[in-house]
Amino acid sequence: MAINTSAPTGVDTSRVLTTVKRSVIPVAFLLYMFNYMDRASIGYAQLGMSSDLGIDLATYGTVAAIFFVAYVVLEVPSNILMKKFGARVWLARIGVTWGLITILTGFVQNTPQLYVARILLGVAEAGLFPGLLLYMTYWFRSQDRSRGIAGFSLAQPIALLVGSATAGVILDHVDWFGLSSWRWVFIIQGVPPVLIGLWVLVFLADRPSKARWLDKDEAAWLEGEISREYDAEDDGHMEISMAALKDPKILYLAVINLLYAVGLYGMTFFLPQVVAQLHPGYSPTNIGLVGAIPYICGAVAMLLVARYSDLVGNRKLVTMAALGVAVIGLVVTMVFRDSPNVGIVGLCLLAIGVFSYLGPFWALASEALPRAQTAVGLAVVNAIASAGGFFGPYIIGKTAAADDVVFSLLFPAICMAVAVVMLAFVKPAKDAPAAIGQVA
Repeated sequence: MAINTSAPTGVDTSRVLTTVKRSVIPVAFLLYMFNYMDRASIGYAQLGMSSDLGIDLATYGTVAAIFFVAYVVLEVPSNILMKKFGARVWLARIGVTWGLITILTGFVQNTPQLYVARILLGVAEAGLFPGLLLYMTYWFRSQDRSRGIAGFSLAQPIALLVGSATAGVILDHVDWFGLSSWRWVFIIQGVPPVLIGLWVLVFLADRPSKARWLDKDEAAWLEGEISREYDAEDDGHMEISMAALKDPKILYLAVINLLYAVGLYGMTFFLPQVVAQLHPGYSPTNIGLVGAIPYICGAVAMLLVARYSDLVGNRKLVTMAALGVAVIGLVVTMVFRDSPNVGIVGLCLLAIGVFSYLGPFWALASEALPRAQTAVGLAVVNAIASAGGFFGPYIIGKTAAADDVVFSLLFPAICMAVAVVMLAFVKPAKDAPAAIGQVA
């Protein structure tokens, strides 16, 4: 962390920033981790609920996709309400409501009720990721903020890894009180967000001035530093920011990220079905454990590639290579769907490419935008990309045969291949800052 030499006497700025990181990042990490675990849990629950509720792959694709309708529309309004009510209250509200809705999803009796539950879940979860990004701006100076965001971004692959392993075990071993095991996937994974939300409501500090673990001088210094940055940025008028919504470069980047998101969410929601097809005799526990392997590879690659990207500085080439690896992984899985071990290697390549893409792409996107348009521009790119969460699962579900979901991976493979070509034409802006982010 950078040290500000103009800090008042008695304030150890390095200690303040370290304390902030240790106090703020774990909460953001847990919220985001369980958010992704919850989002992916339906993929494993489908292994059991398909027969109980009569859901085929086409219907499942629609059920998975419909979550994103309200989620995308309500992202920006959620951030506006967070600024009005405060981070503590709003993040607690998000955690508690999404946890309760997830628990109630375990009691649905038919497909229409499942549709309603998924829509309500999208309403409840909307704004968590942009809300966490906004919360980081309350605590970290711009020169430290990317490290704060990176601190919780690893939650995504870890959540999918843990979710895969635990969901399979639940399906095989948990059928308490006469409830089917797939129902317990939702019930058990819905409890932690409620508990975290209640903890946030009681203990989370909205801003440095309200933190019990900072003294008055430390809090005043940190808020002063952050306020000065925003005062300096106020010269970039609102007209410039609104113009970003129509900027062709921003929309171009948004389309690239949307095509990528088709692959990301196709993997998130259909990986259990792909593993089940590759290994027809596997129990849910084995499917969960094998399904966790690609996420382990993805998490390791995410860290290594992000570091490599920072060292070499060629964001575009690294981003294109990452997506290229993901496309190769999908092709390998499709071509060798009758060779289980090779098919799993393909899924590992897919996860390596999908997660390695995140850091380099957002650094590239921030470099491609003028400074005055970066904040709004990156938000637009992220919001539009979330729509890929609808199109990916929906089309994969519609094109999948009853006994062959692997062939439907052709659609995300084509989407990401097009994104690779489009990336070749992205050029950095002269005054662009660096940033880190990811698809929510």
